Amino acid sequence: MTRIGIDLGGTKTEGIVLDRQGNTLARRRVPSARDDYAGTLATIAGLVAALESETGRRCSVGIGIPGAISPATGLVKNANSTWMIGRPFDRDLAQALGRPVRVENDANCLAVSEAADGAGAGCGVVFAAILGTGCGAGIVVHGRPLAGRNAIGGEWGHNPLPWPADEERPGPACYCGKHGCLESFVSGPGVTRDHAAATGETLPADTIVARAAAGDTACAATVERLVGRLGRGLAGVVNLLDPDVIVLGGGLSNAELLYVRLPEAIARWAFTDRLDTPVRRALHGDSSGVRGAAWLWRPDEHPDAG
Repeated sequence: MTRIGIDLGGTKTEGIVLDRQGNTLARRRVPSARDDYAGTLATIAGLVAALESETGRRCSVGIGIPGAISPATGLVKNANSTWMIGRPFDRDLAQALGRPVRVENDANCLAVSEAADGAGAGCGVVFAAILGTGCGAGIVVHGRPLAGRNAIGGEWGHNPLPWPADEERPGPACYCGKHGCLESFVSGPGVTRDHAAATGETLPADTIVARAAAGDTACAATVERLVGRLGRGLAGVVNLLDPDVIVLGGGLSNAELLYVRLPEAIARWAFTDRLDTPVRRALHGDSSGVRGAAWLWRPDEHPDAG
C-alpha cells in the first residue's frame, strides 16, 4: 500500500508518496494558501490529486499541521496558521478527498520520523523541535508519540522564555494572546523581529545566519542572542524530560553553528554536573515531517488504498 504524507507549513505545503518499505515514489512542494481556509483545503486536495496522478495509485493520506485537533471539540486549536483555528479540518479535508484522513501535529510527525529511522533512531526518548515559521516540538517515547491528554504534548514554544533578562521582559506579543513565548524569540519570524529591533534592518532569519557566518557583527550579535535563548529553552526540556537526544528541524536547523554552540549553551542552565545530551540535525531534513505524516497510517490499515 502507498501512503501520502502532507506537511502543511506556514510558507510551503509539501507532499510525498511512500511505498510499503518507506521508499519515496513522488514528492511535490507548493506555496501555502496563507490566511485562506478554503484555499488551504484546495491546496492539499490539489497536491493529493497531483501525487496520485503521478504515481497512478490511490493512497492513504496523513497530514501534519502546525497545531492540533482538540479532543474536546474536534476543532483545530493552537495553530500558528491562525485561519485554521476553530475549524473541523480533518472532517472538511476527508470530505474534500472522499476518504478518511489522519491529522497530527507537525512536530509530532517530525519526532516520529526521526525516531523511526533518523537522527533519533535507537533512542528511547526523542525530543524533536521545529525551528521554522513557528516553534513546536514533539516527543517520542520508545517509538510512540506522546500527544498527551489535551493533545499538547511537546508544546515547548508556548512556554515562557526561561531565565529572561530585564530587556527580554515582558517579551513580544504572541498570537496565542500571551507575551514572551519562546516561539516569539526563536522562530524564524522571531529572529527577524529581534534583529530589526536591534538594528532597524529587516532580514530573513537564514540571511541573518549566513551574514553572521561571513563576519557581519550585527548579525553575529543576533545569532548570539538566538543561541542563548535556545540554550535556555532546551535546558528547561532537559531538566523536565531528560531526553536521549534533541533533534532540530525547520529552516533554522540548517545553521551549522547551532550544533557546535548549543551543547555548551544548554549545559550552562541544565541541572546536571555534565550534559551528555546530543543535539542533532534532522537526518531527513525538510522531508522528515512529511515522512512522519505518511506514517500516520500503517500499510494494512486503509483497505481502499491501492
